[in-house]
Amino acid sequence: MRNVLIIGAGRSATSLIRYLLDKSDAEELFITIGDLSITNAQKFTDGHPNGRGILLDVFNEPQRRDAIKNSDLVISMLPARFHLEVAKDCIEFGIHMVTASYVSDQMQLLDVKAKSKGLVFMNEIGLDPGIDHMSAMQVIDRIRAKGGKMLLFESFTGGLIAPESDDNLWHYKFTWNPRNVVTAGQGGAAEFIQEGTYKYIPYHRLFRRTEFLDVEGHGQFEAYANRNSLKYRSIYGLKDILTLYRGTIRRVGFSKAWNMFVQLGMTDDGYTIPNSENLSYRDFVNLFLPYSPTDSVELKLRHSLKIDQDDLMWGKLVELDIFNSEKKLGIKDATPAKALQKILEDKWTLAPHDKDMIVMYHKFGYEIDGKKYQIDSNMVIKGDDQTHTAMAKTVGIPVAIAAIKILNEEITTPGVQIPIKKEVYEPILKELEDYGIVFNENDVPYLGYNPNNVSG
Repeated sequence: MRNVLIIGAGRSATSLIRYLLDKSDAEELFITIGDLSITNAQKFTDGHPNGRGILLDVFNEPQRRDAIKNSDLVISMLPARFHLEVAKDCIEFGIHMVTASYVSDQMQLLDVKAKSKGLVFMNEIGLDPGIDHMSAMQVIDRIRAKGGKMLLFESFTGGLIAPESDDNLWHYKFTWNPRNVVTAGQGGAAEFIQEGTYKYIPYHRLFRRTEFLDVEGHGQFEAYANRNSLKYRSIYGLKDILTLYRGTIRRVGFSKAWNMFVQLGMTDDGYTIPNSENLSYRDFVNLFLPYSPTDSVELKLRHSLKIDQDDLMWGKLVELDIFNSEKKLGIKDATPAKALQKILEDKWTLAPHDKDMIVMYHKFGYEIDGKKYQIDSNMVIKGDDQTHTAMAKTVGIPVAIAAIKILNEEITTPGVQIPIKKEVYEPILKELEDYGIVFNENDVPYLGYNPNNVSG
């Protein structure tokens, strides 16, 4: 049996683990799931003869190293900042490694050592990053093979709530790490290029500069810019492209409402709130408002945001129960962002039978023999319930497929890498079709950058 170690049994690991256990007999695999919660680790195996759950603290060096050295391949489903020590152990013991996270500068520094030992360190092989890379490169390589020159590439992805489970005014629930949602867009201006002009959106304007998208059969969405689209010029080989823009998809109206929190300062993660554990939700909101001996918190907030009581924006705030004077934050040394996350989780956590939905949408503009063309490509996937989500499916299954192909020596190029080579993306995309992860492509008139699709 070949030993696969999965570190981290969070919400994105369900489909990954199920896939590997289903394949374990045919592929001669034994799956060990390590997590800080042994209950979490063990619940996924459910007595399966080819799997076990163990207690694994990634910061317990002897425990971590013992688990890794007895493996043939390690899959790290930890937050990105915790991958490095795992990766160093994999280098030392000669173990292949797979993650769904972006390649950090520290991970990239391990490239030479990984190559010297013939190890595959596959990163960015989940949804976004992951399926976005593979599906984009498949079309870009096809255009190039026809002699086409790329003029435009726009790519958008969103983890949303499915329409049948959409029961709040925000049309949103958490389908992945809530902290990443609350702090999205921070840490620098969004950078991209449109029609040859470099563009920048600072954080305080990010959620008021959105692009509208129409996805056939699923209606209209909006997208705000991701932090740095420009790096994909080198990654995808698009050095001379005129338009390159990547964004995050939400239902129309979400970004305008979210901007209220940004303008108030509630998404700030840079300082701690004194006595935060004892603050009520109402107290928390009042922290960001002017002092008044007579005006209520509600009135001060409406004045601050310049919204009326019959405004939909006000209804969205009331729905979150943020004016409750009884509910306590209960978080010691909370930042505003952590406090806001706690309030939102009360309302936006998936119910047991809720279904989530993933939407990915690409636009490819290109030129052949002086004529301009455009391909629009989209993928829409729905989850089954709170546990078997579309997010877990689209993150976990590509990770699992890549792991088996590395073990079977179908992916052999060593080093720290992402799935942009044909030898990697073609077989993985082909197998993903068996799980309903399919893109619908349409040839449409070339529009280029359309300012009529942009708000704010």
